[in-house]
Amino acid sequence: MKTICFYFQVHQPFRLRRYRFFDIGQNHAYFDDFANRSIMRKVAEKCYLPTNKLLLDLINEYGKRFKISYSISGTALDQFEMYAPEVLESFKRLAETGSVEFIAETYAHSLSALKSKEEFKRQVNRQTNMVKELFGQKPTTFRNTELIYSDSIGEMVASMGYKAMLTEGAKHILGWKSSNYLYTNAINPKLKLLLKNFRLSDDIAFRFSNREWSEWPLTTEKYVNWLNTIDEKEEIVNLFMDYETFGEHQWAETGIFDFMKALPARVFSDSQFEFLTPAEAAQKHQPIAPMHVPHPISWADEERDLTAWLGNEMQEEAFNNLYKIADTVYQLDDPALLRDWKLLQTSDHFYYMCTKWFSDGDVHKYFNPYDTPYEAFINYMNALSDFTLRVKSAYQKQQATEGILGPEDLDAAIKDYEDKLKQLKALKKKRG
Repeated sequence: MKTICFYFQVHQPFRLRRYRFFDIGQNHAYFDDFANRSIMRKVAEKCYLPTNKLLLDLINEYGKRFKISYSISGTALDQFEMYAPEVLESFKRLAETGSVEFIAETYAHSLSALKSKEEFKRQVNRQTNMVKELFGQKPTTFRNTELIYSDSIGEMVASMGYKAMLTEGAKHILGWKSSNYLYTNAINPKLKLLLKNFRLSDDIAFRFSNREWSEWPLTTEKYVNWLNTIDEKEEIVNLFMDYETFGEHQWAETGIFDFMKALPARVFSDSQFEFLTPAEAAQKHQPIAPMHVPHPISWADEERDLTAWLGNEMQEEAFNNLYKIADTVYQLDDPALLRDWKLLQTSDHFYYMCTKWFSDGDVHKYFNPYDTPYEAFINYMNALSDFTLRVKSAYQKQQATEGILGPEDLDAAIKDYEDKLKQLKALKKKRG
């Protein structure tokens, strides 16, 4: 049988408060607790709780025949515990069914894979430890932030022991090939790759409620007919989307919940497809070829590249300045500094600075608290400037405590010694 693989991305960032220039050096609270709480409560009521209930009901109805998977960022898990514990409990109930796979990712939903192998591994280990503690699963499948992937990133993931990885079925990478097969990493073929079928995924995630879409309204009958028209040789359809598709991006009034509730029955009655988790799909199907990705790809925009996060000078400056202090932050090993530094790495902060206002503009506006990307940049850099001052101050105190001299201290010490030497020579000459 052919395979449908459902994967849902669950993420919420810790949003920055309005951090003014005059706050630098005076106020070290960077994050907007009120906004984070209110948004989490809103999305919990509109999306997380009703969708978790719906999918739990489907699993209870169809048993092991219906499978799904989640990648939940560490920042989302933290906010569940802080603001919506009932959501966390509902995910635990899903985990108990045995029909749900929880996938590894970076704790802070960060772009660390592009900059720091050490930080990347730290964040992945932290998120996977949270998954094991909360849901009793040790992830074997990996999904990088924003589905970002390259040959070298895949090789790094394989070296960490993961057996499969999710990424985008980008046209400019696949060429004439189809996303509906299993592939392998070009450097380490032990890592299997599941590629998003972006057309069928986006039909649900983005186009479902669009009345100007030629295929509106989307019914389960129509959708399963599309599945049935796929070449009989093709083996797997990977439907990857944000979990907020249900109830938040697509409101309940659009019929999105009714569509999802009816989909499994239609698949079982009118197709030759089965539902598997990513780990199961990677184990069942044989890869047909390595996928060569020399430069990073992502899910975003028409180009499927990194420009949504690192496509202008503002984003590059903020990104580089953030990781410039990495070694010092590690050396300090201060829990408060480490927490703030990780939360400042979340990809959303850089996404808000995006200046790509064309066909993908509405996507970049979603849940964006800023009026302009320039405002996002200034706010972020103000917070990062204060954080950098805290790091430097802590570093200087640590060195003073340990009796270690930094470059500036060393210059001052040398000058002091030279002055003392001159004084001794003058005293000796005077004493004759």
